[in-house]
Amino acid sequence: MGFIQTHFLSPSLLFLSLLLIIFFTGVSGARFTLINRCDYTVWPGILGNTQLEFTGFELSPGAARSLHAPPGWSGRFWGRTGCLFDPATSQGSCRTADCGSNQMECNGAGATPPATLAEFTIGASAGAQDFYDVSLVDGYNIPMVIEATDGNGVCQLTGCAADLNRRCPVELRAGDGKACKSACEAFGNPEYCCSGAYNSPAACKPSVYSEIFKSACPKSYSYAFDDATSTFTCSGADYTITFCPSSTSQKPERDASSREGPSVFNGSWLPDFITGGGSSKTMVFMSSTLNSTLFLLLLFIRFV
Repeated sequence: MGFIQTHFLSPSLLFLSLLLIIFFTGVSGARFTLINRCDYTVWPGILGNTQLEFTGFELSPGAARSLHAPPGWSGRFWGRTGCLFDPATSQGSCRTADCGSNQMECNGAGATPPATLAEFTIGASAGAQDFYDVSLVDGYNIPMVIEATDGNGVCQLTGCAADLNRRCPVELRAGDGKACKSACEAFGNPEYCCSGAYNSPAACKPSVYSEIFKSACPKSYSYAFDDATSTFTCSGADYTITFCPSSTSQKPERDASSREGPSVFNGSWLPDFITGGGSSKTMVFMSSTLNSTLFLLLLFIRFV
């Protein structure tokens, strides 16, 4: 009677391979939830270094939709308003922040200024920091805030909840008063655009126009080199992007003494899942990883 000859990896190599698979598949990226609290329909647009499940969709008043971004994803979200799409052909355009695709899906096209932008770079590995901000560098069309949840770090709420269209100088108004241009978009001067001889933080300073944006929305980018007060970090978080947030949705900033985890470094080189400072997402992942590791250890001992 014949037999089938099977080739196996050595037990130690098998154990190491499986352990690496567990750790690297544990990096899950981030979940984004977009909520429309406006009293009108918003059509979110999405542009990133890799295409997500949706690049544009309709969001009725009170509606929400979630989607997942992989580790290392970098991109932006914005809200289009005043859109008209033909039900038969799905073709159309939007009054503000149109992406120029002539469709509800933006399909790799970005927002036409002026547009309020929520920008993200998601950490590429477990424990790596995410970076996020709300930018008015390309102007403003709709109130928007970002809230991080289940994350590690300072993870501040940020955004622009003010109605800048009401405060917009006449020379910056666009879309029949439904949007407000940046000074760069309106005038094209290098000192407003931080271009040419002004392409450095030392040379490009806030203008009287960017100061209008900054005074109304102090945590948002008001011009290209407004990094110090406008970029925020978090690790292992999910994010909620809310259009037209109500004043009651603005959670107060946590006291510095109660902030979770480090802004950049902390006093220990140990990871959060050992010191107990991890988020619930991290703790669930590590609990699952430890259980799997114990199983693999037993399997390793069995075959050695």
